Amino acid sequence: MTDLLFPAEWHAQRAILLTWPHKSSDWNWILPEVEAFYFKLSKLILEYQDLIIVVGDEGQKAAIENTLNEASPPHNWHLYTMPTNDTWARDHGPISVYQNSQLTLLDFTFNGWGDKFPADLDNQITQRLQALGAFPEVEYERNPLVLEGGSIETDGEGTLLSTVPCLLNPNRNPQLTKGDIEHELKQSLGVERFLWLEHGHLEGDDTDSHIDTLARFCDPHTIAFVDCQDQNDPHYESLNLMKEELKAFRQADGSPYRLIALPLPEAIYEEGRRLPATYANFLIMNQAVLVPIYQQSEDEKAIAALAEAFPDRTIIPVDCRVLIRQNGSLHCITMQIPVDTYRGHEVH
Repeated sequence: MTDLLFPAEWHAQRAILLTWPHKSSDWNWILPEVEAFYFKLSKLILEYQDLIIVVGDEGQKAAIENTLNEASPPHNWHLYTMPTNDTWARDHGPISVYQNSQLTLLDFTFNGWGDKFPADLDNQITQRLQALGAFPEVEYERNPLVLEGGSIETDGEGTLLSTVPCLLNPNRNPQLTKGDIEHELKQSLGVERFLWLEHGHLEGDDTDSHIDTLARFCDPHTIAFVDCQDQNDPHYESLNLMKEELKAFRQADGSPYRLIALPLPEAIYEEGRRLPATYANFLIMNQAVLVPIYQQSEDEKAIAALAEAFPDRTIIPVDCRVLIRQNGSLHCITMQIPVDTYRGHEVH
């Protein structure tokens, strides 16, 4: 019988995957600003662990190499050239599991969040990376299930947290019932328990309520969540119904979760449209947590809350105002690759 484990994000990591923005992506209108952000983020990640970058062409690759050479030894970063639609590595990147303590990268189908956007090239990224040797000595499996990394959270101990509006949306796997999807995830990820949120949504979100915009595991007993206290905000009702759901959730031993409230950022608009800014889109790395901030008064509250949630990690605020202009943030553009061999509940 196969021993199958879906590790939590805080498990020891080998690298972070990025897919670089380019002129044919939706970033074209603010490409210089977002590339500057990606360079800054890349240098920050390299202070803690390796980096894998997907780039669109050889010219772009050379420019990135020149910059990263000044920041870190070349053996710490790895660039691979291939065509891409966009940059959301959390959703087109591999989802990692351990089979009998050995890392396996699962390549689920990415359909542009329910065929909202072109994704034919992005759906091939993980397969192409594997063929180019980006993941040496690691098992690789293609899976036809439509599943995005931003839509699922795990405690690393067999519990999966997700949202009904996303995972059960007919624009993903219309032929499957809730029971079917739970069965598929048990078989592929080894999860045993499901925590389903029926409420929670951010205006401007293209993903049908990805869990990584709303509520996140910080350890097996703690969930950080977006909390709206302004009764005049259009998010108030939905997010408070979500909070009540989280309060009702129980751990495997029957005890409630420790809940840590993250403020809802003050409204940010682009041409009259509210953007889905959230502090829940933080990235857990080895020894650090990168926290999206938006240069507003709520930033300090979010930083303090996550410092409480991650007392043994360095909390690093990252200005994500340029990212949110394309409706995403730190977690959305990254995907962690764990170490090759499972080492118990090792935390880095």
